[in-house]
Amino acid sequence: MRIKRNPSRSHIARSARIFAVAVGMVATATFTQPAAASASPQDYSASQLSQVSDAVERSAVEGIAWRVDEASGRVVVTADSSVSRAEIAKIRQSAGDKAGAIRVERASGVFAPLVSAGDAIYGGGYRCSLGFNVVSGSTYYFLTAGHCGDVANTWYTNSSHTTLIGPTVGSSYPGNDYALVRYDNTSLTHPGGFTVADAYVGESVKRTGSTTGTHSGTVTALNVSVRYVGKGGGTVSGMIQTTVCAEPGDSGGPLYDGSKALGITSGGSGDCRSGGTTFYQPVREAANAYGVVVY
Repeated sequence: MRIKRNPSRSHIARSARIFAVAVGMVATATFTQPAAASASPQDYSASQLSQVSDAVERSAVEGIAWRVDEASGRVVVTADSSVSRAEIAKIRQSAGDKAGAIRVERASGVFAPLVSAGDAIYGGGYRCSLGFNVVSGSTYYFLTAGHCGDVANTWYTNSSHTTLIGPTVGSSYPGNDYALVRYDNTSLTHPGGFTVADAYVGESVKRTGSTTGTHSGTVTALNVSVRYVGKGGGTVSGMIQTTVCAEPGDSGGPLYDGSKALGITSGGSGDCRSGGTTFYQPVREAANAYGVVVY
């Protein structure tokens, strides 16, 4: 079986069907919750904003994403539909007298890295999407999501586990969300066509996954921390946030801009009928961690 991944060419749809895991639930519009009265136009230093960001993390509330927005001088917290008013109050209380530095936004749906059965590669009872093919010396691998690598030691091209791809040789989740799988089956091809690049806010991007194929959107934020909900949940940091839709079965797939490799699908909330919010592990960090080159 050919394993191809080059979203910049006509093979993209067929290539994307080879690898899949999950991303997200239903998401609709995002809206902003009014800040508390204490959030008057007060200036906060970079050090204070960092302290507030740390306080948000310590709150241990699930279903939130947060980042320091230097332009507005605030810590932006996006809370999904599972987060109660009491939990939002807890987040504010965690910041103490700096609660005014928090701006809360709401997003429908639940932020989660979900796994799903389907027509893709299989391991440990799950399926995952290939992110990007990489190489080290003469050995070929691919990058995928870390929450995929955590659930399977070996990957196959079919649910009956009769056609081997190779083993998971490295995985990091939570904290990060990347994994490395080695091609041990020499009959499988692994073409390239990408170079690593860093995403920027406002960039038009595409995402490919085996469930929904290729969809486009915009990068809305960088260096975002996300705490996923439920089984398989956890906190990941340094994520790329986008408006690209995704559904269960798309996680682990590539985020790209032309031939620029940007990210690996991590999780989020949304579907490709109503849209959603999705988060991506930057590729550069993953490649550097394993000493491999995207090609």
